[in-house]
Amino acid sequence: MDHPHFPLPGRVSRLLLASQVEHVLPIVARAATDLGLNAELVAGLVDVVDDSSPLDARRFDRLLARLALDLSTAETDAVRVAADPGDDDGIAFAAGLMAAPTLSVELARRGVTAEVGLLAEAELYPVYQPVVDLADGRTTGYEALLRGRVDGREVGGGDLFFLAAAAGWGDRLDRFAREAAIAGAAPWLGSADLFVNSSPEAVYRPEVCLAGTEQAVRDAGLAPAQLVFEVVEAHAARDRGHLLAVLEHHRAQGWRVALDDVGVGWSSLALVSALRPDVVKLDKALVNRLDSAAARAVVGGLVELAHSLGAVVVAEGVQTQARADQARQLGVDLGQGWLFGRPARPAAELLAG
Repeated sequence: MDHPHFPLPGRVSRLLLASQVEHVLPIVARAATDLGLNAELVAGLVDVVDDSSPLDARRFDRLLARLALDLSTAETDAVRVAADPGDDDGIAFAAGLMAAPTLSVELARRGVTAEVGLLAEAELYPVYQPVVDLADGRTTGYEALLRGRVDGREVGGGDLFFLAAAAGWGDRLDRFAREAAIAGAAPWLGSADLFVNSSPEAVYRPEVCLAGTEQAVRDAGLAPAQLVFEVVEAHAARDRGHLLAVLEHHRAQGWRVALDDVGVGWSSLALVSALRPDVVKLDKALVNRLDSAAARAVVGGLVELAHSLGAVVVAEGVQTQARADQARQLGVDLGQGWLFGRPARPAAELLAG
């Protein structure tokens, strides 16, 4: 698949910053003035230009670096910044400012607060980790995970998604990861299930944002029921209404749904009951505490609830046979972890490449 496009901003000669938080803009204006820039503060806006001769584009770099130190994350989230906004008159100018990124996003995209160059430079590819039946050891599926390679070193998916989220590109990377996972599994998956991670926060309107994923499934020739889309419990708890709409769309395509990283507490039980997932994936931290009677009681309760809803249960982070045996004795159906295999590029892909 083509690398997702992450447009890194270039040099600027003018910045227009807007905020409804009254105390923030005077801080911006003072920082700009200290650096020899001309800052005009009017009615919720700061207009910053370099009127010296010759112009020194590095002054704006220094201003952004200074603002990253002087302002809190909450304050940078409350400021929108338009770079070289153009004509000051008309609807286009107003629309451009409304669509401008927040200062926190601009700082990330310019590499001030995040190493976003990794996203543009990395070779991005999926790796796959087996999911096995704890009763007989059969591999029944694979979870796809995103990786990147830069200058010969591998970058984990967590770091890639952190950088993308900071720069406002989380939805782009999420879409790429979904579609790359499906396309990469097509030549070798057979009849096994494919577990694909997806954030509901990256899907604004399912029928639009998931159209490419639907096409990827068709192009791969996979049966819809082979697809299991994983939603992390922390994401699931944020906007229940939107999440339910996304999951309803998944199910309308014939895809299944997994609730990932299910842990301890009433919220986990409530989410399982409310979302009625097809698969419940137990958090590895909970699985790693199965020597504890309390953890075994929690897992036993989750297994009972999941099975009553017709769902299967997966224990994540299984690294020893003893842990696999404990999970199986508690009724857990499937296991995933280093005991069964680490995430890797499939051999068929390596031979083809």
